[in-house]
Amino acid sequence: MTSVAVVTGGAGAIGGAIARRLEEDGHTVVVVDRAAELSCDLGSAEEVRDAARRVLDLHGRCDVLVHAAAAFDRFTIDQFEPDTWRHVQAVNVESLLLLAQAFAPGMRERGFGRIISVVSNTFWSPPSPDLLAYVASKGALVGITRSLAKALGPDGIAAMAVAPGLTRTPGTSAIPEAEFEAVASQQALARPLIPDDVAETVGFLAGRHSAALTGQTLITDGGLVLS
Repeated sequence: MTSVAVVTGGAGAIGGAIARRLEEDGHTVVVVDRAAELSCDLGSAEEVRDAARRVLDLHGRCDVLVHAAAAFDRFTIDQFEPDTWRHVQAVNVESLLLLAQAFAPGMRERGFGRIISVVSNTFWSPPSPDLLAYVASKGALVGITRSLAKALGPDGIAAMAVAPGLTRTPGTSAIPEAEFEAVASQQALARPLIPDDVAETVGFLAGRHSAALTGQTLITDGGLVLS
């Protein structure tokens, strides 16, 4: 039976590249996003649970869950508002937990599953104080990845994270070219990063060649952060 992969944020640049890569690898891909056929507000627990039900109703399974969606609401500690904070955590963190909760029982029954979160190298080196909520959410996903690896590993389910660096996407188009060049010059591999860099790593983690990997975060930033 064909593997079913669910990709949140698949209407975006990085999520879209991931969805295309998984399709090329033979997965049936379901994109969960505001601007996707399976439309969902990932900040709403009710809509996320409904999206999971629709996936299972349509396809009967999810073998690979990739969480690439992210909210980027920006504020400093001086501008902190609980509602904005909670929105970022709902989209970036809680939606992954709700989807994993819905899909893990089927993965457990089949003895196989992959849960892959797209995080960020900003967790190790925050570039701006107004990315407080975003960086915190990515750190939470790193911790969740480790926890799920321990909890679900005995059932054949692996949990992994991929941490991109500054990547050329429509969402980063406002960043000056000089800043891209400055970041790239500090990387061990001194070239701009593109969405396919992330997609290739996710494709590897979703496939059979990653059979012994779980609980790890692969930093795909050209060697800017070395951990």
